[in-house]
Amino acid sequence: MRGTIENMLETSARLLRLLSLLQTPREWRGSELADRLSVSTRTVRNDIERLRTLGYPVHGSRGATGGYRLEAGATLPPLLLDDEEALAVAVGLRTASVGTIGGIEESSLRALAKLERVLPSRLRHRLNALQTYTVPVPRDGARPTVDPSVLTALVTAARDQERLRFDYDNHGGRTSVRTVEPHRLVNWGHRWYLLAWDVERADWRTFRADRIRPRIPTGPKFAPRELPDGDAAAFVSRGVSAAAWRYRARVLVHAPAEVIAERISPAVGVVEAVDERTCVLDTGADSISTLGVHLGLLDTDFEVTEPPELVDHLRELAGRYARATPDHNNVQRAERGTCTR
Repeated sequence: MRGTIENMLETSARLLRLLSLLQTPREWRGSELADRLSVSTRTVRNDIERLRTLGYPVHGSRGATGGYRLEAGATLPPLLLDDEEALAVAVGLRTASVGTIGGIEESSLRALAKLERVLPSRLRHRLNALQTYTVPVPRDGARPTVDPSVLTALVTAARDQERLRFDYDNHGGRTSVRTVEPHRLVNWGHRWYLLAWDVERADWRTFRADRIRPRIPTGPKFAPRELPDGDAAAFVSRGVSAAAWRYRARVLVHAPAEVIAERISPAVGVVEAVDERTCVLDTGADSISTLGVHLGLLDTDFEVTEPPELVDHLRELAGRYARATPDHNNVQRAERGTCTR
């Protein structure tokens, strides 16, 4: 009797482990599963049948490249998460409850409460520590939020490669109807942006998602276009930053382009190589002082010729920093002493 119970427990534990493996987004060959579970391929086949009997839609394909995978079923199967996955989900739900997607705060908190109830004590302690000793910045009431249905419409059109028409309110409040081929949805800063090919303007454009009102149904299919630099996040961050810049500058930097590119984010500017030792940084900011800070953080020599306001500001900073050093203060005291004599 004892041996039977132990066998049942061993089988149950193995089935849970097998189900956990099948929930990853890939196909598993029978031999791979057998190695992971330390059993024979015949046992794997029997366990697969047990899962199917329990209602899990495990798909199996034959051939050299065939394998097993868990398909989407009619009901949501229980999720098997390891410790780090469970904490990641909990932190994500907590973040979503104070995020920029409107209407999901309450559902995020409900899902978090359900997850916390089933977490083992060791994970609850870690999660409580995270919640106790981290303080979120209160959301600005003026910060725009996006309706989840809008985000769903945008990503669905991008996934299905269907043209999308929508009403769009620009910065000045003027509304226009746009027809686009959606490419990617990008979260930058505290806002969501749609990166798309504007059909009428024949160029790439970035649209704030909170200003979009999709017109459903969507339009005809389109063949995906290749983004110029292939990086949607960098493309959006450069465009959004440049649009907000009040002051711009092209700075000759005495360092290799790859070195400077590692020190700045795409939101700060674009780096262009001149030769192996120098590059040009096309940058900007909403104030001259901020632009001066960005250049100081490069931690290398650079040359600036324009705009005049930036040149004057850097000269002022140079004098201020020089006056702050001990050697300069000693010289000043020595000069004052010479004058008194």
